[in-house]
Amino acid sequence: MRYLIRAAVCVTLSFLCFASPAFALYSVADTGLWPESWPKQLEPLRDKSRTLVGPTFALRHYAIPFKTREEFESMWPHIIEVKSVGAPILLRRGPSFWLGKGNAGVCIHTPPEGQEPTSGDQIKPPISGTSPFAGGRLDQTIYIELIVDSEIVDLNRIELPTDTPIIDERFAEPAKK
Repeated sequence: MRYLIRAAVCVTLSFLCFASPAFALYSVADTGLWPESWPKQLEPLRDKSRTLVGPTFALRHYAIPFKTREEFESMWPHIIEVKSVGAPILLRRGPSFWLGKGNAGVCIHTPPEGQEPTSGDQIKPPISGTSPFAGGRLDQTIYIELIVDSEIVDLNRIELPTDTPIIDERFAEPAKK
């Protein structure tokens, strides 16, 4: 009798799992859906980019992988044009969630569609020893996350804007689970 009850519970739970809608943290499009107002030089990157929307407030993340150093270096000046004034550039190493486990590229983080980004000068600086997002409203700016591999994305070969905060998390300890 006990086995019959267990079997009934398992069948019921299985049915509920398959019949219930699944909720994802992000919606993903396998193309760059960034605004038409961005530099036209970025257009060739749309087809190889991904757009992720989420996890909350419909924040938009445009992930652009690069396969060659020449392609990245030619696009870099146009990528930094879209960044909010005063917003930071985060340096990270791959593999990257944004790039689908890719090791070199860029993720441009933006506020929800229709929300005008604020200047990075309006966000509070991070508290020493905490996440760069602590206490600030970085999600209201357009900021850049640069996935550095030192071959395709090589910091010795590109110019970082002098008026931009640089947050280097390439050697930060991964979060413990």
